[in-house]
Amino acid sequence: MKKADLTRLVEIMARLREPGGCPWDREQTMESLKPFIMEEAYEVIEAIDSGGSESIKEELGDLLFQIVFVSRIAEEEGLFDIDDVIEGCANKMIRRHPHVFGTERAETSEEVLKHWAEIKKREKKKKKGYLSDVPTAFPALLRAHKVTEKAAKVGFDWGDVAEVMTKVKEELREFQSALQKGDTTQMENELGDLLFALVNVGRFIEVNPEEALRKTIGRFITRFHYIEKRLEKEKKTLSDASLEE
Repeated sequence: MKKADLTRLVEIMARLREPGGCPWDREQTMESLKPFIMEEAYEVIEAIDSGGSESIKEELGDLLFQIVFVSRIAEEEGLFDIDDVIEGCANKMIRRHPHVFGTERAETSEEVLKHWAEIKKREKKKKKGYLSDVPTAFPALLRAHKVTEKAAKVGFDWGDVAEVMTKVKEELREFQSALQKGDTTQMENELGDLLFALVNVGRFIEVNPEEALRKTIGRFITRFHYIEKRLEKEKKTLSDASLEE
């Protein structure tokens, strides 16, 4: 990316926020932009899944614009600007890659991740607990995956996937028992425990649960739309057709 291109985007954002600029853009705050940031991030993922380079490029641009947008608001509030964001990111990457920019050595990905974790631990001295830096804004399945992954790094883990599957079966029995009792609170708790155990299965077999569920939803929608189109050919609607149809 040419520096001039980023400068142009920053200048466009400034113009949108200035008096006489865009009324909607001028009304936005960091808080109000949170849903758009999440939406754009997921649209980047969807574009990557589709494999279309033009779509990926467009969605990355939309996500970049949100970064520039938040940085502009921060600059107006005297907090930081886009240059500070870029410089901070560059410095962090150099600091966290001592095997590239320093004297450390790392021959494998495992060694790289070990160094990365140690450096992050030194950088974040002031925190409430070991797991407190896993963002609460993450989707629940992704957050569960990150939490269990971090816990596993310090030895809090099962020995193998067979042990995790035993835990899944145990949680399923407890959930079935809660269903029979009809206790809403207990059903919620046990369903959460069951999902948490399944997340650990995904971690052991190196399948991201958030990705797995997202792709399953996509397949379900595709199949559902297929049924819908077939019914249309038969002059029927979804509400008219039987479950068998």
